[in-house]
Amino acid sequence: MSKNFIITLVFAFVTNVFYAQGAFDKFDGQDDVTSVIVNKKMFTLMSKVNADKSDKETQQYINLIKKLDYLKVFTTKNPKIEADMKASADKYIKTAGLEELMRVNDSGKNVRIMVKSGATDTQIRELLMYVDGAKNDETVLLSLTGNFDLNEISVLTDKMQLPGGSDLKKASKGKK
Repeated sequence: MSKNFIITLVFAFVTNVFYAQGAFDKFDGQDDVTSVIVNKKMFTLMSKVNADKSDKETQQYINLIKKLDYLKVFTTKNPKIEADMKASADKYIKTAGLEELMRVNDSGKNVRIMVKSGATDTQIRELLMYVDGAKNDETVLLSLTGNFDLNEISVLTDKMQLPGGSDLKKASKGKK
């Protein structure tokens, strides 16, 4: 009986991990969608680049990217795709067990940052950010998986210049 429970638990975990990686793949390669996808192998290669070891921020960045598994960022200004992104994000948030970290409504721009926590309050296994673009702003859907500390995210946004990076920076400063 306990053997079946363990098999079910492993299956549920593996299914959830694969779902997380595939939930937003339909946006990759679509017209009117800009996508950035970085996988574990690329993060590993990026961490091996010779960098100035005396630069504290660069060292923090290298330490962080070693902890990341996947980064997906999709941006669009197409209203039909924006609606699809919002629906996909809402559905994923309900099924993936993410909790709200922060929500900001600023001049018509809505930002939602959801996380799946790790071992501690600031330890994160997954981060999902959805920025509902106001008027002429882009809608941004960002998914980041790994095992990292929320306080390290501002270093990532500075170095990689991610869309919605300023909103992520606020989140990393907001939760201590």
